[in-house]
Amino acid sequence: MTTTDSPIATAVWPQTLVGLGVLLTGLALAFGAISISSTAGYGGVGPNFLPWLVSVVLTLCGVLIIREARTGGFRALETPSGAARAYWPGFVWVSAGLLLNAALITTIGFILSCALCYLLAVQGLRRAAGQPSGAPRTWAVDLVSGLLIAGPVYWTFTQFLAINLPGLTATGWI
Repeated sequence: MTTTDSPIATAVWPQTLVGLGVLLTGLALAFGAISISSTAGYGGVGPNFLPWLVSVVLTLCGVLIIREARTGGFRALETPSGAARAYWPGFVWVSAGLLLNAALITTIGFILSCALCYLLAVQGLRRAAGQPSGAPRTWAVDLVSGLLIAGPVYWTFTQFLAINLPGLTATGWI
């Protein structure tokens, strides 16, 4: 095996493209941050501080990823695990969860739509990993887990942070 046929050598261009994508994202965020007011608020920090911070860090990370890729790639790169091809049915399950969440959040509320999103996403991930996923008990456990995650998130945002999220009732608790 020659050095050009090694997995590390063949990964140089994809790694460079990832670095370029991160670099361009940082630059695009910086371009957007230009239009944000810099008037300092409470504590001397203006509303443009966080976008600038994130853009600088992303740009720096992009440059470092590109440098690393162009100087030999990521060293000691392990052989990728998993299937050689994408598992498209799992992608469809996860995508359906995200799209249904977006479509139903104002109709059935944050908690139920997020629990449905979690249920479908976990089903897709289980199927992709070859785990048993069709049993009613598995569906029930995933649904209850989704509710147990979405409920406290909803209550934290609405009751403690005073951020309005779509609810199922007008009480603000569901």
